[in-house]
Amino acid sequence: MKTTFYGWRIVTACMLLATVSWSLGVFGMGVYVYALTNHQGFSISTVSTAVTSAYVVSALLMVSVGRLIARRGPRVVVAAGVLAMALGVMAMPHCRQPWHLYAAFAMLGVGMAALSTNTIGSTLAPWFERHQGRAMSTAMLGASIGGMIGTPLLMGGMRIWSFQTTAALAAAVAILVVLPLAALVIKTRPQDIGQFPDGAAAPPDTHASQAVPWRLGSALATRQFRSHVVAFGLGLMVQIGFLSHHVPIAIPVLGAGGAAVAVSAAAIAAFVGRLLLARYADRIDVRKAGAGVLLLAAAALVGMALFPSPWALMALSIVYGLTVGNVTTLAPMIIRREFGAASFGAVFGLAATLNQLAMSLGPSLFGGLRDAFGSYGPGLLLCSVLNVAAAAVIVWGGRLPLTAQEPRYVE
Repeated sequence: MKTTFYGWRIVTACMLLATVSWSLGVFGMGVYVYALTNHQGFSISTVSTAVTSAYVVSALLMVSVGRLIARRGPRVVVAAGVLAMALGVMAMPHCRQPWHLYAAFAMLGVGMAALSTNTIGSTLAPWFERHQGRAMSTAMLGASIGGMIGTPLLMGGMRIWSFQTTAALAAAVAILVVLPLAALVIKTRPQDIGQFPDGAAAPPDTHASQAVPWRLGSALATRQFRSHVVAFGLGLMVQIGFLSHHVPIAIPVLGAGGAAVAVSAAAIAAFVGRLLLARYADRIDVRKAGAGVLLLAAAALVGMALFPSPWALMALSIVYGLTVGNVTTLAPMIIRREFGAASFGAVFGLAATLNQLAMSLGPSLFGGLRDAFGSYGPGLLLCSVLNVAAAAVIVWGGRLPLTAQEPRYVE
């Protein structure tokens, strides 16, 4: 009798993990900016800097997270991550001084690192070879679900209760969802339960599954790695900056309720974009797809800057949303495809560290430009230019074949 492949349960667990992480992390940032500036009197620049600190902390931990998962498995990392994230969220309503903000957001950053794309990719890498693209993009649907439900629930909770009660409830739900997944569902390798990657009846080809891991110095020297870091560093800096300020951008035009709808609509669009990617992920040129996504995002940002009407802002939020999920999903897919499963945790951990150090500047960039010019328009136009540059770099990086002294996995 054929045994059901356990890897797809791991994908489902990672999807739920991503739902929680992105609800309280990436998509929660805009709500925190709004609540802390309007309810607790902090300036946008101060809160934006605190948001930036969360991404800096997360970035600095990425390599360590990848290595820890490689040594100890993902369970400990996931469990510690959700506890740190919950603590950071619960602390926010109690912040009265700027240093309180930095401490709370730093703790949130610890949780974001431990419940990140790196963790999800490292958890899935041993389970899939032929279907690694579909598995990763399916798991990352949870990030879009987080955007669809996270912002409306947090905003709705603050309208019904207080910021403090809403934060406590959100933290409790996160713990109740993620801790059982870490303890009962997530497993390290298919071989531990008598299975093989992709549910195959026999071990996969030795060359594919047992490629010698890349040394980080050798990976760093490749054109592929450097172009990945520059392109996705720019693209994610723009994306995180925009998402962190999406609610404040939308409220003057759409009102609080309309802003929540715009964020949710963007998240639904991101879900649709990820569904399309999941369908075709194993058959496309991922670098060219990444360039197309970045150019579409640039066009949406230009439209928001030039046409700040309610209907235009809503429509362009949806267009931008189509790109959100695919930028974050294509980044690990490129590393996985070009450097292999054996090296994924360490190589993507380094890439994610550098990407996040760049993208951590996004919230402060948007906030600083908003304070300097009195509106978000100049920041949106500047960031559209950065996206165009990122698209050019990602295509340039794939023009030559990957070469190095170490053996490598090639699909």
